[in-house]
Formats: sequence, C-alpha cells, structure tokens
Amino acid sequence: MDALPLVALIAVSAAIAGAARRTPVPAPLLLVAAGLIGSYLPGLPDYTLDPHIVLPLVLPPLLHTAALDSSYLDLRANVRPVALLSVGYVLFATLAVGYLAYLLVPDLPLTAALVLGAVIAPPDAVAATAIARRLGLPNRITTILQGESLVNDATAITAFKVALAAAVGEGASWVGGIGEFALASVGGVGVGLVLMVPIHWLRTHLKEALLQNTLSLLIPFVAYAAAEHVGASGVLAVVVVALYLGHRSWQVDFATRLQEAAVWKMVAFILESSVFALIGLQLRHVLKGLGGYGVGESLAYAVGVFVAVVVVRFVWVYPATFLPRALSKRIREREPDPGWSGALIVGWAGMRGVVSLAIAFSIPLTITDGEPFPARNLVLFLTFTTVIGTLVVQGLTLPPLIRLLKLPGRDVYAETLAEAQAQSEASTAAERRLDELLADERNALPQPLADRLRAVLERRRNSVWERLGTVNEMTGESADDTYRRLAREMISAEREVFVELRDQRRIDDEMMRTLLRRLDLEEAAAYREERL
Repeated sequence: MDALPLVALIAVSAAIAGAARRTPVPAPLLLVAAGLIGSYLPGLPDYTLDPHIVLPLVLPPLLHTAALDSSYLDLRANVRPVALLSVGYVLFATLAVGYLAYLLVPDLPLTAALVLGAVIAPPDAVAATAIARRLGLPNRITTILQGESLVNDATAITAFKVALAAAVGEGASWVGGIGEFALASVGGVGVGLVLMVPIHWLRTHLKEALLQNTLSLLIPFVAYAAAEHVGASGVLAVVVVALYLGHRSWQVDFATRLQEAAVWKMVAFILESSVFALIGLQLRHVLKGLGGYGVGESLAYAVGVFVAVVVVRFVWVYPATFLPRALSKRIREREPDPGWSGALIVGWAGMRGVVSLAIAFSIPLTITDGEPFPARNLVLFLTFTTVIGTLVVQGLTLPPLIRLLKLPGRDVYAETLAEAQAQSEASTAAERRLDELLADERNALPQPLADRLRAVLERRRNSVWERLGTVNEMTGESADDTYRRLAREMISAEREVFVELRDQRRIDDEMMRTLLRRLDLEEAAAYREERL
C-alpha cells in the first residue's frame, strides 16, 4: 500500500486549515473549496470515501472529542430542545425531504427517495459548532447545536437502515422500524452506561500517563465497536462514555489530563481537516457516476433538494421552539426565551458533512433480486451537492447573519468576575488546608518555604482580579498580562543558559532535558492561563 497519498492529504489539509486561521473564512469552507479544485488536478490519486473506514474509524474519535468538550450539565438542562432536533427533526427531515425528492425527481421510487432523505437529514458534528464558538454565540444556542450534532447521526443511521431495507426489497414495516430504532437507541445508551464506569475506574487506577493516554485513544473505538457488535448504536455509546469521562475528568491524574488534551486536540485537528478536504475531493467521482442523468438536469434536482432541506429545517425548528413554550407554563419558567433570532440561527445552522457522504457511499450497487439500486448515482450526486451547498451557502452567510442580528454574545467581564470569585473561594479553602497541614509537626517547613506556598496562593487568587484591573497605557496589557510576559522572558533566558551549558559539556543531554521539561511545564501552565 502506497502511504504517500494519505500523508499528502493530511499534510495539505493541515496546511490549509492552519492558513484559514489567518482569514475570516471558516476552515471547513476553505478545505472543501481546495478539495473541489484538487479533484480535477492531473495525476491526483483517487480519494473515494470508504464508509467502512469513515464510520468506524473517523466518526468515533470526532464524536469523542466533541463530547469530551461538552458540558453534561448544560446538555441535561437543554435535553428537550436537543432531543427535538437530534431525534424529532432527523425523522421529520427523512420523511419530508424524501417525499419532496420523490415528487421532484421523475421515476425516483419513494423508497429510494426516503433513503436520500435519511442520508442528508443529520447536520454535521463539526461545522456549525466551530462557527458558533468562533463567533461567540450565546452559550445555550451553542449547547443546543452541539448536543444535536452528537446524537443526530445515530438517528439518521437507524432511519437509513430502515429505509434501505425497504428499498432493496428486504421488507420493512413501521413496527419493525420502531423496533430497530428502539434497539439502536436503548442499546447504544445501555452499552455506554455499561462501559463508562469500568473505563473510568481503569483510567483512575493506571499509574503511568503513557498507559492512560493509550487507553484514552482506544476508548471511542472500543465503545463504537462493542455497540455495533450487538446491533446497537455505536454513536450513542461513544457519546455516553465520553460525556461521563469528560464530566469526571478532574479525578484523573493531572499529567494524564495535560497530555490527553494535547493529543486529542491534535487528532481532532487532523481528522477534521482531512474530512472536509475529502468532501471536496469526491466531485470527480460523483460526476463520473451520473450515467444517464445529464449534468444540467441533475443540477436542477440538486437545487430543488437543497431548497427542500433548508425549508424543512425551518418548518420544524420554529414550531418546535415556540409551540411547547406556548402550551407549557413550566417550560416558559424553566427555559429562557430564545426569541425569533435565536430560532433563526438554529434553523440556518444546518450544514451537512462527511457522515452524510459516508452513508450514501454505503448504499449497495444492487437490490435483492440482482437489479441495480434505483438511481443510486443520482442519490450520491444529490447528497454531495446538498453537503457542498449547505457548507458553502449557509457556512458563508451564517457569520454575517449572526453579526446582523446582534445576538448577545458571551459577557467576558461577567465570566471573568465569576472566575475571580470562584478562584478566591478555592484559594481561601486551600489556605485553610495549608494552615491545618503546617500545624502538624510532621509537615514543619522553614518559614521562607511556607511563605512561598502562601505567595503561590496569593498570586493565583489575584491573577484573575488583575485581568479586571487597570491597563498599561503604553502596552495595552493588564498587570497580569505583563506578569506572564515577563515570566516567559525569564524562562527563555534560563532555557538559553541550559542549552549553552549542554554545548559546553558542563551538563549532559539527559540533565538538560530534565531542566527544560521543568521550564516547559511552568510555561505551559502560564500559556493555558493566558488562553483561558
């Protein structure tokens, strides 16, 4: 197997994603555009999506990282709107978009149209939340969009299996479909519940960070494979396990948390970048398979399906947002009013992604009697154009729409104030604990060392308050910013001396690495505080 095409895909995708950070255009859109252009470059390898790779090997780690970064408490507080979108909307879109496609495309069987509806029903797990976080949407909207994307793939895959069984002639009924959906959902959650506690126990009892992080990399694949093996939803199993582990991550050794965060951030960056580039690279393959359908005719169908997808989402979102509030006083009291603008953003943030394409490519070539699957190539084409259309049209217009509506974003001052109050309470508790420990003769310390511990506490307590304080007129920095910058300069000076001593052979490489690692940990802690 020639590994060069895979290495080239990862390297070029990462470079484009890195360059996108310097532009106002979201990285997914630049990557898709690069893939579209690259699909017609002469000599480019064939990058056809393989669903047997994307679904079990790419989707689990992407869902795992998204769920780890999610808030279990926030999702639980918004479980009603999340369920309405991730389950109700996906099923509604499967039926509504499928039926509209059946009316739009001549000779397209209803069963094949419902397969198309299931394929393009779930919004992408990455694109919408990436843009939402970048633009600072209200936390509740971001939570709802993220929660929807974590669960909707499970609903869509199950709906696809039921529709596909009817399309290929294996027979399907409403009772059977409901039973399969119940097995997938209940079974997926059940597998996740069974796995999450022993996996967390193992993570807290392994003593080496290297082994703990190796386990961390295996977790999403184990959860997905175990659930799929028993016919349940691997997506739900991955999400349940990751939410539990993320909620209890504070119980894991600090070295593991630091390494794990860096490793998963890198894995997510590589996978997300490569996935969006792969979407664009499918253009040549999809057009080649159109067969008897003309490009112009197919594009007309594509526009119709794209419009149907957009309209159907709004048809669901607005009633699902406001009808329960009108009917239930309890909902009005417990949940803030999103307003028409909040519902508009949720309705417009319906970009599709790689999961839809992977599911579409898994459609068999033939049905049970040996005949070709009806309009398979057209279904692939319509899936591709819907994914590209939503990413480009909605992805490009969502940021200006958010700015136009002037939604209240994150209140940085209020968040910093809450952080300062929390840090003050924690530092006070730590100071009481330090006094208790120092009162024990076994913990006796020279006064300078005891004062150093108190100084660390005071520094931590004051650092957040200092961000709210006065700004240096010459540099524009707060006192805390200046402190961290000077600390980094001091660390850089020490680092240069250690390297010079190694070059002079006054210390060996092993000792230099030990000293540098100590500096790296201090600088990393300062960097993380600055990023927060």
